Amino acid sequence: MRARLRVAISALILCAPVSAFGAGHVNVATIDGSINPASSDYLQQAIADSESDGAEILVIELDTPGGLLSATKDIIQAMLNASVPVAVFVSPRGAWASSAGAYITIAANIAAMAPGTSIGAATPVSLGGAPSDEDEEKEKSAASQKAENLVSAFMESIAKERDRNVEWAVDAVRKAIAVSQDEALALGVIDVVADDLPDLLRQIDGREVKVRGATRTLQVADAEVRRIEMSTATRLLDVLASPDLLVILFLAGLVGLYIEANQPGLIIPGVAGAVCLILALIGMQIIPFSWVGLLLLLAGIGLFVAEVFVTSYGILFALGIACFLLGGSMIFERPEVSDLDVSFWSVLVPAVTALSTFAAIVVYAVGRTIRRRQTAGVDELIGMIGTATTALDKSGTVFVRGEYWKAFTDEPIQEGERVEVTRVEGLELRVRRVLRHA
Repeated sequence: MRARLRVAISALILCAPVSAFGAGHVNVATIDGSINPASSDYLQQAIADSESDGAEILVIELDTPGGLLSATKDIIQAMLNASVPVAVFVSPRGAWASSAGAYITIAANIAAMAPGTSIGAATPVSLGGAPSDEDEEKEKSAASQKAENLVSAFMESIAKERDRNVEWAVDAVRKAIAVSQDEALALGVIDVVADDLPDLLRQIDGREVKVRGATRTLQVADAEVRRIEMSTATRLLDVLASPDLLVILFLAGLVGLYIEANQPGLIIPGVAGAVCLILALIGMQIIPFSWVGLLLLLAGIGLFVAEVFVTSYGILFALGIACFLLGGSMIFERPEVSDLDVSFWSVLVPAVTALSTFAAIVVYAVGRTIRRRQTAGVDELIGMIGTATTALDKSGTVFVRGEYWKAFTDEPIQEGERVEVTRVEGLELRVRRVLRHA
């Protein structure tokens, strides 16, 4: 009898809901920046960790201006196929889920936003957003139209899968519309508006979500919160996946190597320049770049160097600045895979201005040195003034630059008279008398 009672009690314990004995735990991952391969790997690993450690739900705290569409696709694919519920919480106040962030938010089992946040504008920047009239629609290239159709269909399929407002989701791509948290809630784009993470967990506690076709009831009100941090290597790659930073690193690397080349032995500028260029090259492996933009940057360097040796009255220098501005603005312009770009006025223009100022100083200094009379070697004797130490009748001896030289002349010169060197022939100087009234 006692054995049967123990079996019955054990069965009741096993069948009892988790909340009866204390809630499980909630994993939290945080994205504060662009969506790129590094942040994509981080979120995919967070989903895998949450599946393996039995988390009740994975909450992604999101604040992003957008990013790579390829990385976004990988994240969404992992979310849709996850065996653990995933919630996306656009927070803190003032955060936004723009472009790629809108896709990720809509793909979540639970979509939430904090007060003062926004979502939308999911059109890749280089596609030009929504057309304002029929003429602009006709001007779109076939490639841009194809890309827009693709991402629109992608967004539509995600919205249907999560039972969200499909019409708004498509308009977010085609018309680049964006809404606040209250509008998003009213339109059925999100599920919850929460002040913070504890408020979010309280509001979604007891909700039913579908995970791989099965319905699950969330029990997270009193759950332990465990934060999943990025590894050091992933964090470094995430920082490098910034077009603004990569342009600055590239230009700083060039300046450092130039200083080291002109002043060998300083070491620090050369090492710093090499490190900056290496980091820039690593970043360019993370963010797809345009070879045309990179070649324009290199052409700008070539024009700066050419200005030193060619008298162009600043034309080559001005063209070099134009190449830097144009190349920098289009180096990461890849509409088919990204909506990231370099900040033109706040980053590119100041960086190119600083580089141009440095280059102008170098061009002036080097140009003045090249055009200055020689100050070393025997040729620098030309034009110097000396004294005849003997009478010169065709030839004799003169004292120039602290040395005695054999000299010859076409005119008689008396001992003690001042002479000027006009030519150096081997170890002999051709001189002439310095007129007293000169």
